[in-house]
Amino acid sequence: MKKTSVIKHFISNDIVLMEGDNKKYYENDYNSELVKKETNEGITDTDFNEKIRYEVAKFINHSFDNIVVLAGAGASVVVDDGKIDKEFGKTVLMIAKAIEEKMREEIDMFTLQELATMSSYEEPVLDTTLKNFNNRFNLEDFLSNLLTYEQFIKDSKIKEKFIKSKNKILDLIKDNTNYNFNSSKMKHGSFLKILSKYTNTPNKLTIVTTNYDTLFEEAAANLNFTVMDGFTFSYNPYFDSDMFEWNLVKDIPNVKTKELEYKKNIINLLKIHGSLTWENSIKDNRIYRKNKKLVEKPIMVFPSSNKYMQSYENPYFELFTKFQELLRRKNTLLITTGFSFADNHIAKMIIQAIKHNTGLAVLVSDYNIEQNHENWIELDALRNNHFRIAFLKATLNDNLINFLSERKRAGNNDY
Repeated sequence: MKKTSVIKHFISNDIVLMEGDNKKYYENDYNSELVKKETNEGITDTDFNEKIRYEVAKFINHSFDNIVVLAGAGASVVVDDGKIDKEFGKTVLMIAKAIEEKMREEIDMFTLQELATMSSYEEPVLDTTLKNFNNRFNLEDFLSNLLTYEQFIKDSKIKEKFIKSKNKILDLIKDNTNYNFNSSKMKHGSFLKILSKYTNTPNKLTIVTTNYDTLFEEAAANLNFTVMDGFTFSYNPYFDSDMFEWNLVKDIPNVKTKELEYKKNIINLLKIHGSLTWENSIKDNRIYRKNKKLVEKPIMVFPSSNKYMQSYENPYFELFTKFQELLRRKNTLLITTGFSFADNHIAKMIIQAIKHNTGLAVLVSDYNIEQNHENWIELDALRNNHFRIAFLKATLNDNLINFLSERKRAGNNDY
């Protein structure tokens, strides 16, 4: 008998919800088909999504003091008719492919394969047919090799061409992560509105992102939200990490107490890999936030293993320290979206927080919740050991807000 193939949509300590062949849905194993109690018929796609919504609500149906979101590259991706819309967010693999194509067009620069060969990067850029991009090519590892190899180049002409090629690659990374918010295709605004309702003052919703783009800032501006991003409210905003600790308050009129009213719809935004809007000023050794059209050399941690070293420099050190402090707080919910946990530096930070902070609950959302790399496997092992972790097959610009939009009370349901 052929075994039913299933796709897991929700995994927690209590339940696993799966979709099988022919739109059949299962609970915990493929022998337990979900059916309607009154008719014993299989449930519909709508019913299955409601069941997921119910389980998500049960997992997060708690008055958390703090809600923290970690948004990775996938949070900027827009899928249309099953395909990623290249006008918006791109995966790291898509960026690598775009770089490879552009570098082949540059006559006075090395191609990606030439650079890979020079720096002894073992994985070929193209597959054995020399036609298709090699999906095993890792842009992060490649850049690490590249940056390490640079210091060993002796020939001045080769080094000049090498540096020119390297800088072109970094510019292409910037170009491929520079896109504008589109409210008709992107759901960052709805996402902020939903989670802000679950956050009680004086606490603030915190968005932590590895992305350089300005999608959260633009979505917040559309909603008239106030963003505390670590920059002052001055004419030329400059970075001051102390800004994250401030709230906006006013006196309550006609009340003979010292109570204060906190301004609502304020979010913290920690851009832990930099931003297209940040630029260093040599003149006064400050980091300023500007309109991204006016920034020539944005402050960005590019994908490479050197991210670990760069994160000990400012402003990254202060931002990472703040993120760590948030993960140590009691009664905290962390929601990840579009973050694959392949970034060891951040993944290990979260895993250690889970192990040591019993007050931390983690909802991991991604387009694929059955990944097979080391950090993902360790997360699932912690879930199996009864840590408060759940996995949800959902993406920010697709169905994530549908599963977060209602928090039902735990109780009986129809399945």
